Amino acid sequence: MKNNAGVTLMEMLVVVFLVGLLASISFPAVSSGVDSLRLNSASDAVASFLNSALNRAERRQQVMEIAASKEENKLTMRSTEKGFLRELNMPQGVTVQTDARVVLFPGGTVPRIGVMLANRRGAKRLIRVDPIVGIPEIETPKEQ
Repeated sequence: MKNNAGVTLMEMLVVVFLVGLLASISFPAVSSGVDSLRLNSASDAVASFLNSALNRAERRQQVMEIAASKEENKLTMRSTEKGFLRELNMPQGVTVQTDARVVLFPGGTVPRIGVMLANRRGAKRLIRVDPIVGIPEIETPKEQ
């Protein structure tokens, strides 16, 4: 009596085909999820960056400059303190959509600050500082 244990080539091809089919179906969903996570993470980082500039202006009584650059895809924070420079580079797949430059004065009114971010799939987030309360907020802009 002959024992035929093992897998035939045809069975192996069917399994490989099914695995490939499942991978191709699930890849766009996984990719979209990663892009959304990067955009949310970048939005949180920008809100924190803006908040730290506001706090530094008030607590250390220093004039602060915040600049958002589309070309360099980053935010920059400068102070009157010698050598103080902070940069926030955007993660891969997330771009800064607005060029902006704002100066914060200690004890002064918080100016309107808004930074628009977008990912490769076109999802956008607006991080803005409410001039009344001075707290950064993250909004999802409505499509037009």
